[in-house]
Amino acid sequence: MQQYTPEQLKQARVLVIGDLMLDRYWFGDAHRISPEAPVPVVRIERTEDRLGGAANVARNAQTLGAATAIMGVVGQDEAGDRVESLLQEENIKTHVQRDASLPTTIKLRVIGRQQQLIRVDFESTPSHDVLLGKLELFKSILPDFDVIVLSDYGKGGLTHIREMIAAARAAGKKVLVDPKGRDYARYTGASLLTPNRAELRDVIGAWQDEAELEQKAQALRKQLDLEGLLLTRSEEGMSLFQEAPTLHVSAQAREVYDVSGAGDTVIATLAVMLGIHAPLHDAVQMANRAGGIVVGKLGTAVVTPAELFQEAQS
Repeated sequence: MQQYTPEQLKQARVLVIGDLMLDRYWFGDAHRISPEAPVPVVRIERTEDRLGGAANVARNAQTLGAATAIMGVVGQDEAGDRVESLLQEENIKTHVQRDASLPTTIKLRVIGRQQQLIRVDFESTPSHDVLLGKLELFKSILPDFDVIVLSDYGKGGLTHIREMIAAARAAGKKVLVDPKGRDYARYTGASLLTPNRAELRDVIGAWQDEAELEQKAQALRKQLDLEGLLLTRSEEGMSLFQEAPTLHVSAQAREVYDVSGAGDTVIATLAVMLGIHAPLHDAVQMANRAGGIVVGKLGTAVVTPAELFQEAQS
């Protein structure tokens, strides 16, 4: 792999599109069990809000040094205000639409003694096209970016994903997709898909061995006209299926603390590396390092250039 520097990463220009969320954390101590039910009682001592969903992808790209923008929808509510405020604090350029009929998605995690005790989701499925009229804006700002990341959480923020992929590829841009659901046909023509094991299994079915996985993954890649299919495999690392020989990258040996948002870090790192025109296999290896770092942190977190390059040198 070539040698890269933090300064190089600043040359990348990344646009993230998708479902914006607010990750809310309540931290406290759990000293006793409730007399009402066999559950711990947590005395909340502090709270923290972080960007979630596609917004966490953008935060990761921005932290690595890329010039980053985001497009999506939030509600006309307190959580939506908080998402926009956090995006501004991170110096992420926003093309965010407010929709009074759509509550902002919130994922609330209660943490006791540094362990997640429960997660509570506040969300709803939109009953209308929440990005109506955004397609033309997307096409108008395309020239300003090198890489487009479509972060699909199945919340309705990517209604026009087929048209977006087609427009971006026609403009010569790399398009990375973090997929959701079983309808992968809508991702046809993307540069790279990044499913995890469970997501890919839902689409191609189970596999008995590496040979069967190779056959099924390559068939899907060709069917969807993808440059690559990157399978994230947790403790087994990553596998990149492409026209060239398949690349298997081993996981970084470390204690896993929290996998929340690890996929966001991986696709953001891929985007930044491809934004500086790094070869795909180099981008995958750097993304693997970033993923290995972030799982050692609590909650939706980011990897700094200093951490990434320190890991590369060790």
